[in-house]
Amino acid sequence: MISPEKVDFSTISCTLRSHLNRADLHLAAALLAGMGTAQCVAHLEALDATEAAVAYRLLDKQTAVRVFQELDAAVQAELVRSLQSETVIDAFTQLGVAGRVALLDELPAIVATKLLAGLSKDERQSTGILLGYPEASVGRTMNPEFLATHPQLSVAQTIERISSQLERTEQPGLIMVIDNERRLLGALKLSKLLTEPAQRPVAELYRPSPSIQATDAEIKAARLATDQKLSLLPVLDQEGRLLGVVSLPAAIQILEDAEERRTARSAGAEPLYRPYLGTPLRQLVKARITWLLVLAIGATLTVKVLSSFEETLESMVVLSLFIPLIVGIGGNTGNQAATTVTRALAMGDVRGSDFWRVLLREVRIGAALGSCLGAAAWAITGIIFDPRIGLVIGISLLALCSIAAAIGGVMPIIGKFFKVDPAVFSNPFISTFVDAAGLIVYLSVAVLILG
Repeated sequence: MISPEKVDFSTISCTLRSHLNRADLHLAAALLAGMGTAQCVAHLEALDATEAAVAYRLLDKQTAVRVFQELDAAVQAELVRSLQSETVIDAFTQLGVAGRVALLDELPAIVATKLLAGLSKDERQSTGILLGYPEASVGRTMNPEFLATHPQLSVAQTIERISSQLERTEQPGLIMVIDNERRLLGALKLSKLLTEPAQRPVAELYRPSPSIQATDAEIKAARLATDQKLSLLPVLDQEGRLLGVVSLPAAIQILEDAEERRTARSAGAEPLYRPYLGTPLRQLVKARITWLLVLAIGATLTVKVLSSFEETLESMVVLSLFIPLIVGIGGNTGNQAATTVTRALAMGDVRGSDFWRVLLREVRIGAALGSCLGAAAWAITGIIFDPRIGLVIGISLLALCSIAAAIGGVMPIIGKFFKVDPAVFSNPFISTFVDAAGLIVYLSVAVLILG
């Protein structure tokens, strides 16, 4: 059953697009004016780049700044490219440092330089610091603005110190405790601070806090923050000095983005990061074409295998009937193993050093699966066709499931070793590889048994 909210969104979206296409800008502006920030964001992301740029111009200045802050970096980049930089410079300056870095990563260098020129000296410096860290490191996504105090200060002195910073701090519920050289000592909850006597020293109140290095992967930081339910995770340099923090909402967003990438790449495509109908056609094509070309080239292996066994297939046509069965089961077995191991890598349950353990484990799993499937296929095929054909199918499934599970299990680990997204080595690539291997196994077994 379709919910009323979805019906309303679809109706409003169609109405807004109709107003923009007919150049009824007064009606479009009135429609946008009646929306909240979240609604405006949802509708702008559902429009294509040109429509979104026109709609954004119709927002009043304050609303435009709020909406721009909530948009995904990819949509922000499209707006910047579609509009004059002066139109969005105010919104850009209102972004947090991590938000600015995410947007700049999406823009051409010449456009990024223009936007940076509109920042103050301090803002340019703080943005430049984050840009200096490796891509996908936690240093890129940390927030350099946080509340901090010193252990020698009293409760009253700390409250006076942080009072002016509360409004511009993302998560004011936690206060970092640092020494005079900015080395992290621990953390103190604001709620606890407010209930203690005014003269009590902070040194008696704070507790040790987990932390992470700025050069570590952002996914590692996100997993640590969510696993331990940390409202703020401190980010340190190599000397233990506090550089910034990662909030729990930011950590959850990092994990959601990583899951979106993994899901898309496991299907042989690149993630879109925006609603389907609002994504330009060229971007949809670009997200899919690369891996389709790779798979097309890989599929030539299957054709080569079939041509090598052409005489075998001609002499016993019944063998060709079971090719889809062999190929399908082999591909699915490899995909199951790859998906399981890829997720285990993402969750930190499996590491590169576990290569041989994973290989042996998947061979055993594949052999167990192949034994069950092979026995069933041997019984059914032997009754319907010929016992020798049933034996060929049964042995082929036993061997192929073992091979496919092993390949599917170790490919993501190999990908991680070469610093390639393990999801890239998942379903499409493995399916193509196992198809060729499955045909070689199947037809070789047929030659050995049938002669």
